[in-house]
Amino acid sequence: MKNKKRPRSKKPAPYLTYEVTESKELFPFLREVLENRSRNSVKSILTRGQVSVNDRIQTQHNYMLEKGQVVKILKNKEAVKQEVFIGMSIIYEDEDIIVIDKEAGLLSIATKEERRQTAFHQLMDYVKQENPMNRIFVVHRLDKETSGVMVFAKSEKVKRKLQDNWKDIVKERTYVVLVEGKVSKEKGYIVSWLKESSTHKMYSSRVKNDGLRAATRYRVIQSNQQFSLLEVELETGRKNQIRVHMQELGHPVVGDKQYGGGHRRVLGRLGLHAKALALYHPRTDKLMFFRSDVPTSFYHKSK
Repeated sequence: MKNKKRPRSKKPAPYLTYEVTESKELFPFLREVLENRSRNSVKSILTRGQVSVNDRIQTQHNYMLEKGQVVKILKNKEAVKQEVFIGMSIIYEDEDIIVIDKEAGLLSIATKEERRQTAFHQLMDYVKQENPMNRIFVVHRLDKETSGVMVFAKSEKVKRKLQDNWKDIVKERTYVVLVEGKVSKEKGYIVSWLKESSTHKMYSSRVKNDGLRAATRYRVIQSNQQFSLLEVELETGRKNQIRVHMQELGHPVVGDKQYGGGHRRVLGRLGLHAKALALYHPRTDKLMFFRSDVPTSFYHKSK
């Protein structure tokens, strides 16, 4: 199928514009015309309202396009000007929490080098649109190059309840990890005590209580001679826990130069994705389950 791209005017248009040539669902159509973008990137563009069909914003993935309709995609630079989310989308929101799906490459919180283009800053701007007194509070973090599910609190009280009771409130934290080499053992359980060096790098100790206890369960989803795709469940949530334990296993995370990994060009990112988070709501105690689609590139490399 060839989609007719309409000619640009002399001044660059804020939209990419396409005319539909045959009936097709919206998400597959976007994947085709935005072939240089990842599945999660296209998903975010759609979720945050950057796509319109016949000048009507459309966020429904399976919306059926008809021949002759015009699809417009707001460019990311223009989207920034309009204060929509870049590199993330909201999965769930209520008066107590906001759950997001973060893309690899977006900082969770500010650093000395980058203060504005972070998940925290975007959400702070977002909640202040309703009331300038509103605030967002960090509950936990994902590394910049890790994608997936993150939770933020809307009050100091909720933040403290989540953090102080994290082990009891969180029922499941599941990651999908692309590691180097063929993992021979189908399932495993790693326990060690993690410590932090003077250079802020975490390392593992087998001496009981010599550091913070870290426990990780894993199972192999699929593998070949070069790479293995693992599903990893955290029993504890220590800094860089998965990355340290995968290095200790002898199969570092793809792209993780800090902890023994190479193959940066394989994915163009770290091979770590926060797939699922299940927790009891801090106010209602209702068990809630949130998930994020695993990048297809993880599966393709480990076939």
